[in-house]
Amino acid sequence: MYITWHGHACFELGNEIKILFDPHDGKSIGLKPPIATPDIVLVSHQHFDHNAIRAIHGKFKVYDHVGEWREGDVEIKGVKAYHDEFGGRRRGEIVMFRVSMEGVNFLHTGDLGHILPDSLIAEVEPVDILFIPVGGVFTVDAKKAYRIVEKLEPKVVIPMHYRVGGLTLSINTVEPFLAMFPEEDVMHVGKSIEFEKEDLPEKLSVWVFSLD
Repeated sequence: MYITWHGHACFELGNEIKILFDPHDGKSIGLKPPIATPDIVLVSHQHFDHNAIRAIHGKFKVYDHVGEWREGDVEIKGVKAYHDEFGGRRRGEIVMFRVSMEGVNFLHTGDLGHILPDSLIAEVEPVDILFIPVGGVFTVDAKKAYRIVEKLEPKVVIPMHYRVGGLTLSINTVEPFLAMFPEEDVMHVGKSIEFEKEDLPEKLSVWVFSLD
């Protein structure tokens, strides 16, 4: 299977079934628009930089709410969380999506704004690959993201929602988050990576994607 980054919180993963998380339209945030033909689009919340399904071509199903679904051999679970530390009173609710595919459990946390309590940890475990925002301001920052990693204990953590060249949102870069890990545990994988379950590391690895 593969994972491809389209910038911000927009990732594509799959094999026979292709899933796209949190599409943006590109121009609204200063990036190139995602070029993808997914079977399923998962939208964590209705903010413009996460719900641009009109920018995606083709026929696909959209899930943007709490629930459980099965598409072929792919299992999807949407779990409620919050965009802030105040139970959603400032920025609203989000949906974290847990996807199980080919024996690998993914968790995309959208614009998560708080450290996950044990009750939510229990709802999403186990997690093999974690997509976590690290840019702060609108989401958890590097320190809180690291605390979530400690609680979930994934095999791979993929930082997202941080400042890159061209991005018009005033959020932090990925470097403060990467600085919390030994250099040998950080792997720069480019725009896309292909792997199998057997390729996942035994020790936690940070996969850093690029847009080039």
